[in-house]
Amino acid sequence: MTRKFIVGGNFKLNGSQSSLKTLVEGLNQGDLDSNVEIVVSPPFVYLDQVRKAVRKDVAVAGQNCYTKSSGAYTGEVAAEMLKDIGIEWVILGHSERREIFKETDEEIGLKVAHALKAGLKVMACVGEKLEEREADKTTDVVFRQLAAIAKHVSDWTNVVVAYEPVWAIGTGKVATPDQAQEVHKAIRGWLKEKVSAEVAEATRIMYGGSVNGGNAATLAREEDVDGFLVGGASLKPEFVTICNAKAKM
Repeated sequence: MTRKFIVGGNFKLNGSQSSLKTLVEGLNQGDLDSNVEIVVSPPFVYLDQVRKAVRKDVAVAGQNCYTKSSGAYTGEVAAEMLKDIGIEWVILGHSERREIFKETDEEIGLKVAHALKAGLKVMACVGEKLEEREADKTTDVVFRQLAAIAKHVSDWTNVVVAYEPVWAIGTGKVATPDQAQEVHKAIRGWLKEKVSAEVAEATRIMYGGSVNGGNAATLAREEDVDGFLVGGASLKPEFVTICNAKAKM
């Protein structure tokens, strides 16, 4: 089967009303590949602004959500709240949530389950740190993170896996196409063994880690690279180039 290429733009803790207005205008005027699914993820306070302004063929994602629908959880945002304002996606398990905010594998699995139940689509992030890669523990780490998610997911239709080697996020270092393909192939193999052959074949696996306009087309050629989760470059005009990387093949 053919998996539809997907590109996500994670704006992280960046942007203002003015800068995001300019960014959205650039996307709206861009000649975007209609065969690519595009999702942008601004900070929570700008979600509604971006959703209302961006072209209809570009979806919008939250950068996180909580495991509860409501209650005394100051500072948290519910998946149901995202859905209520027309948000379609959420990013969960990003390495910055794991590292800075100490989210555990189990907590991320519960978040994924709750978000799916609320009707959101999920970009579920996995990835190893530099010392783990150097210790040849990449698949150990990634499979552990996947298992914590899979434990809580019965239907993978609305789950996209984002492989983000932590050592390549915001560092300018990029996994070579061979390195990315090796891990993506291993993830697909794990899904086949632990979930089902059908899920393994259908699930899209994104690569994230210093993707830019210069390296996107090369990475997109790899058989098991089904898209990108883009950080810093999603705030620049080159994001359009990245969205069109598959068309350059």
